[in-house]
Amino acid sequence: MAWWRQRTERGVAPWVRTRLRTAPGAAVAFGVLVLVTAFLAAALPRALDAYETKGLRQEIAGAPPAATSVELSAPQPGLEIAQATREKAVRPPALAAVRRAALARLPAPLRADTTESAYGVRTSKSLVGLNPWLPVIDAPPRFTLAAQSELAAHSTVRDGRLPTAAGEVTADTRKVEAAVTEATARTLRLRVGSVIDVDGFGGAPLVVRITGIVEPRHPQGGYWSAEPVLRTPGVAADPSLPPQFYWQAGLLLAPGAAPVLLGSQGQPELYWRFAPATERLTAQDVPGLVSRIASLEGGPELLRMREVAGSTAAVATDLETVVGSYTTTRAAITPVVAVGAFGIGAVAAVVLVMAGGLVAVRRAAELALLRARGGSLRGIAGRLLAETTVVAVPAAAAGLLLAVLTVDEARLLPAVLGASAVALLACAVLPVRAVVAHRRPRAHAERDDLAHARPGRRRTVAELTVLVLAVGSVVALRRRGASSAGDLLVSAAPVLVGLIAALVLVRLYPLPLRWAARPAARGRGVVGFLSLARAGRSSTVGVALPLLALLLALTTAAFGGSVLAGVSDARDRAALLATGADARIAGPGEVTPLPAGVAGAVRKVAGVRAVTAVRIERTAELTSGGAGAKEGLTLIGVEPASYARLARQTGLGAFPADVLKPKAAEGTGTGGVLNAVASPGLAERLGRAPRRITSLAGDITVRIAAVRSRTPAAPGTDFLLVDAAGLTHSDPTTLLATGAALDAPALRTAVRGAGKGLTVTLRGEERAALSDAPLQAGAERIYTTAALAGAGYAVLALLLSLLQSAPERAALLARLRTMGLTPRQGRRLLSLDALPQALLAASGGMLAGWATVRLLAPGIDLERLALATAAGRVPVIGASLRTDVWSLLLPAAGTVLLAWAVAVAQAWWAGRRTSITELRTGGMR
Repeated sequence: MAWWRQRTERGVAPWVRTRLRTAPGAAVAFGVLVLVTAFLAAALPRALDAYETKGLRQEIAGAPPAATSVELSAPQPGLEIAQATREKAVRPPALAAVRRAALARLPAPLRADTTESAYGVRTSKSLVGLNPWLPVIDAPPRFTLAAQSELAAHSTVRDGRLPTAAGEVTADTRKVEAAVTEATARTLRLRVGSVIDVDGFGGAPLVVRITGIVEPRHPQGGYWSAEPVLRTPGVAADPSLPPQFYWQAGLLLAPGAAPVLLGSQGQPELYWRFAPATERLTAQDVPGLVSRIASLEGGPELLRMREVAGSTAAVATDLETVVGSYTTTRAAITPVVAVGAFGIGAVAAVVLVMAGGLVAVRRAAELALLRARGGSLRGIAGRLLAETTVVAVPAAAAGLLLAVLTVDEARLLPAVLGASAVALLACAVLPVRAVVAHRRPRAHAERDDLAHARPGRRRTVAELTVLVLAVGSVVALRRRGASSAGDLLVSAAPVLVGLIAALVLVRLYPLPLRWAARPAARGRGVVGFLSLARAGRSSTVGVALPLLALLLALTTAAFGGSVLAGVSDARDRAALLATGADARIAGPGEVTPLPAGVAGAVRKVAGVRAVTAVRIERTAELTSGGAGAKEGLTLIGVEPASYARLARQTGLGAFPADVLKPKAAEGTGTGGVLNAVASPGLAERLGRAPRRITSLAGDITVRIAAVRSRTPAAPGTDFLLVDAAGLTHSDPTTLLATGAALDAPALRTAVRGAGKGLTVTLRGEERAALSDAPLQAGAERIYTTAALAGAGYAVLALLLSLLQSAPERAALLARLRTMGLTPRQGRRLLSLDALPQALLAASGGMLAGWATVRLLAPGIDLERLALATAAGRVPVIGASLRTDVWSLLLPAAGTVLLAWAVAVAQAWWAGRRTSITELRTGGMR
């Protein structure tokens, strides 16, 4: 009868219950291991989904509404249609009906945020305001007229009232009401009651009377920012030469007044604008979203929209560009994250296998006895499977539930698959190991220790295969980089390097033991010899599996810590390049000289160590050969001593202060040739001969004295650095302050008190902003988890190894105590017994971690992982992987200290127990 159908005879205890009662501590420890591993296996894919989804939503929410809005537009009804029909088509009921139908036709996963969407009629070409009292730059202002829906719901009336459509407005009406925003009223000098004559309506202008001034409730939302001119006036230019600049603003008509726009020459058009809703959008929707947008712009979905908006309707949006930017960043980050995730998974799997293998070694005598008495492999494997299933399956289910409760907004299926894989592996390890080890009944156990073990041909072939895979993985990663998350060979590179190191150490493990045992055997004491002899007689499985788990865990921790260190360095560098110092104080555009008292006020702020004043001229010009041709450059005037000190402290193009000082024969002041420090590109253009530079600070002649790639005042542009004493106008435009603990509020208060319109940019705030992007922050959390999990699994592997051999060590200590071994010698014996494996694993782990970082650094690009995409940010050179000493030393040192502490604790505990208790007959020793 099959084992699962056998019924327990009267008086015989069930197998599973008996085993669990015999070793409840081991069952609980195994369950905790499975729970933690299942939690990690389930939480990791959910965390990936969560931060990718959050990144997509923030990318869309942070983009300008003009780029993310989906706009359905149609030209005005044709002139061949009756006038009354044309006017009816642009009135609010007709537009609202089209909006409802268009909303229903938006293809999933694209959904509209109706609170920020709008529709109406507008002039696509701005019209000139004829009133002479309107502000003029080079030409009269122009106005965009829009009859937009739901103005009352999106604004607050600050003065007057909202416009209305008196009577029935038609295309021939020439008097209407309008509202403007506070910004428009302030810029164009409008108030309630102002009357604007708008040109472009045939013979007579359209008279627009301002009835209200409104304040937008959500000025950055899609309603107001999809067409910013309706919210805030701007300066525009016509294409003539020279260009004529003028103000451009918006006039908000009542929705019922839309027919009046049909009589204008402003090319009126109907529009329905839909702001995208992101609350239900996920990272898995990206391919479908891009496909649906393309279909809306020129495919089947556009034809469906034309069924309700007319045959000439068109759909326009830049949402696919925004999503494409997110996809590019995710594609660059995901392969790097896959390397860390693969490392976590490999370490967890090895520790689970090690746990099952150590249990099989501990119960080898029991299983051999069962085989010798006629137990079948099927029956033994079934009972062992039942033992592990009773513990592993509930623990894996609990880990899955914990992961689902901890990480939300993610798919369930990957988490279920991850937890199921953990449960399957945990259940199968012990039965498979037992079946392999006890295929044939054995009368006695063969000696299986490292001192006498000889690797067979199969093991040699397997190790060579792993070596070839490791070499191929490293070469592929160095050549191609981490460019694809699906390239398992590349993702497995750190794991394979750690695996090779473990295999080498297992082969070399007996050698140092033999070398150390010879002098110990000739000594008078027995402690050293006994400890080395026991270490050499350890079983192959009892050493190889823990050593493999320890090295993989330490390698993963070192690699994860090195990635985090490289990311931190890149962000520090980017923040420094953004400011040039710890704080940067400047006026608008860094073009106007600073007030006289600013530098003194900044020096008095707590935490400020030094203040360097510079003059930056971004409109300086180099006179080239030819007919007066000019080339632009950035001219920087500095005080040589203080600025050279700043460059040396920040590490941005350090140079000796004497470089900027002119030779004695050339004199000083503003008339001679000035020595200059230039960027490489500018130095190549200027050459070594003196060249004439024209700028608002004065015309000067310069000679290149040194070349530097960066400088604090302008780290991201081609620059020319000269002594400010040689400039006609040397008033500083920018202050660069340094200090380890700047008081930011006090600094801003001091700057506000010294002058108006000045900006303060802090290096610390720039650094903090770099960590806010969800994609980068989520990937950083993955690597933090990888480093912590690696260190944790290293500790767990060591504890499992020590606990597996603890009964044997306790029995040995009890026997030696009966022979006269002192407690002090017992502590030394157990300490030395545990240290060889821990020392070998720690040293091997540090070496493997260092080698992994050194080998893989050329193929790991951390720039996208460290920095969010930002327009205008200075590119960071050298955002690469580097060895983090603490990630190498701390886990390795912790491993050795833990092994020593466990050995000392066991010796202390064994000293409290009697030898009879430890040596009782029938004990599992």
